[in-house]
Amino acid sequence: MIAQLSGKLSFKSPTSSVLDCHGVGYEIFHTPFTAEKLTGENVTVYIHSHIREDAFQLFAFTSLQERSLFRELLKVNGVGPKVALSILSGIPYEQLLHALSQKDTAALQRIPGVGKKTAERLAVELSDRLREWESRAVDFSASLGNKESELESVLLNLGYQRPEIQRAVKKVRAVAQEKFDAEPLESLVKLTLKEITLRPV
Repeated sequence: MIAQLSGKLSFKSPTSSVLDCHGVGYEIFHTPFTAEKLTGENVTVYIHSHIREDAFQLFAFTSLQERSLFRELLKVNGVGPKVALSILSGIPYEQLLHALSQKDTAALQRIPGVGKKTAERLAVELSDRLREWESRAVDFSASLGNKESELESVLLNLGYQRPEIQRAVKKVRAVAQEKFDAEPLESLVKLTLKEITLRPV
């Protein structure tokens, strides 16, 4: 699973770009809001990998929170990656969060491609869950460094629970000390998984 990519943009449009990572070009799909943030010689994006029999698509975001919201949208019945990306493209992130948490179906219906039934489904299925998710995400992210946030996101996606992740990451950081932030994410994932596996039941 690809969780993050860093490299140089060799092509950019409002909805897709090509990111050159050490000579390998990755096609990434994103919102126009994300495209506006992809500036500078080198960029870093957080990835949601979508694998099908006939395609392997990478959806890119400039923050872990935006990627998390994208994944929450995917949990709604009838919402696939393209629809979820369209929803994120139709309204700024903060406004979308507010509309979902407040069950503002009128605001949701103003998003291109979102009809009354879809808006109602989004409001019903996500309102309570998003308020809880947003609170957890803000509280947890505030206590972590950027590398720890990335590590937590990868392990959550692998199915591990947040409490066991926190315990393992704390142990890995204590052992690595000042080398922690310099370690490649892949190495930190392996070390943290080892700590989770070794922890007594």
